[in-house]
Amino acid sequence: MSPVLAGVLQLLALIAALALAHRPLGDHMARVYGSKNHLRVEKWLYRAIGADPDSEMRWTAYLRGVLAFSAVGVLFLYLLQRLQGALPGSPGFRSIDPDQAFNTAASFVANTNWQSYSGEQAMGHVVQTAGLAVQNFVSAAVGIAVAVALVRGIARSRTGELGNFWADLVRGVVRVLLPISVVGALVLVACGAIQNFAGIHEVGQFLGGTRQWNGGAVASQEVIKELGTNGGGYFNANSAHPFENPGPVSNLFEIFLILVIPFSLTRTFGKMVGSVRQGYAILATMATIWLGFTALMMWTEFHHGGPAFDLAGGAMEGKETRFGIGGSSIFAVATTLTSTGAVNSFHSSYTGFGGGIEMLGMQLGEIAPGGTGSGLYGMLVMAVIAVFIAGLMVGRTPEYLGKKIGTREIKLAACYLLITPALVLGFTAVSMALPTPKESMLNSGAHGFSEILYAFTSGANNNGSAFGGLSADTTWFNTTIGLAMLLGRFLPMVFVLALAGSLAEQQPVPRTAGTLRTEKPLFTGLLVGTIMIITGLTYFPALALGPLAEGLAS
Repeated sequence: MSPVLAGVLQLLALIAALALAHRPLGDHMARVYGSKNHLRVEKWLYRAIGADPDSEMRWTAYLRGVLAFSAVGVLFLYLLQRLQGALPGSPGFRSIDPDQAFNTAASFVANTNWQSYSGEQAMGHVVQTAGLAVQNFVSAAVGIAVAVALVRGIARSRTGELGNFWADLVRGVVRVLLPISVVGALVLVACGAIQNFAGIHEVGQFLGGTRQWNGGAVASQEVIKELGTNGGGYFNANSAHPFENPGPVSNLFEIFLILVIPFSLTRTFGKMVGSVRQGYAILATMATIWLGFTALMMWTEFHHGGPAFDLAGGAMEGKETRFGIGGSSIFAVATTLTSTGAVNSFHSSYTGFGGGIEMLGMQLGEIAPGGTGSGLYGMLVMAVIAVFIAGLMVGRTPEYLGKKIGTREIKLAACYLLITPALVLGFTAVSMALPTPKESMLNSGAHGFSEILYAFTSGANNNGSAFGGLSADTTWFNTTIGLAMLLGRFLPMVFVLALAGSLAEQQPVPRTAGTLRTEKPLFTGLLVGTIMIITGLTYFPALALGPLAEGLAS
């Protein structure tokens, strides 16, 4: 079987699996977030945190819950790392330095999972399980909660209430993420991923000597790492490591985990607003971009550019032979079009255009299908922008699902769109202007610029993947990328929840003959075009200095 055919078959199998899971999982999440009943374990948790799950919150109260919970998470994870040297279950590892502890705490709470350390050489079992793995669950649940709050804002009228943050958070963990993770961890263990609390031990004979590895609860952390679109690896090699991702079957399963909740949330959206066709329109937009990027990446990486490429069957540098170009390309697109950031190959070794595809996927806002929750609310904000543009073209007041898009709504949507590019381009420009940050670049020229541009694109978009080559464990990058991750995560949530509150207060507008039908293919095309044009105008100059220049020169 040719490598190209193998890659296509993997893609088709993945699409089939996602299609089978879309309806049941989407309907389940709609029932979870629409339920008035509480499980016994949920009631215990509400008592423990002193929350009343039945009290409705306006957007300001909902936001306070998000920010307060996340701030406590940052502080707890920071202190856990700083005290690691005195904790049991830390096999000789020292406490983490202050700047790196801040960077890691900000990273995992922000659902970014950027890592400027080697996991197997820095983090002990207590930090991995009680700190990082816990944040993998709750940070993903926070993203889904914010998305559900926006959907309620669209669905409700003449009220400013968006639900209860604490109820949405607990239900997301207990009823959605945890059950899937238990089953998924068993699948990964069956595939060969490790699950233990072993310390450092010697394994095998390599060139006349032995190698040392430490064990860990890898499978259980790997599954929520992908399912919650987190991305932080137990080992430095991340999902290229055989203990995390043993072979082609586990690789395809991990890609499925990355995509299944973001794609299924479109069904949840359709059910909650009372029109599954609206959900299908959002799904079609996400799927169109994802399939286009995947096809372009596979073509770029399979394209033969010389004798070495001919012998390897494509651009195999930096890729695992057990996954091949197809499995690596599908994974790379999935992880950069979502906020996952896990890698099963070395992104810096992709072709110039391949690296550009990875960066562009993040710069779209990671909305195709995006992160758990963040992809849906990002796409809905883009839908608001698209109907506004359509209204300008035909001279009508824009509406979306019966809600007028007025001055307040479009200002909030515009602020949402401008935050991340300002962080990415601003921090990149300052880093290139100062002498010290440039010393962390492994390469010079266009590829070296791409290393820094990718780092801040990954951080501010809450992706967490690394381009490779950049020595990011410095005070400058630990601090600036940490700030980019926190601001890139929580400032957009402010505008999303404010938009949700504004829409919830409106009185529905009846549909007329001139109303734009947002469930039709025409709107899907308009939405895809809006996303690509806005992203292109924002990032093209920076991309032209980095991956595009490198690709044209090769």
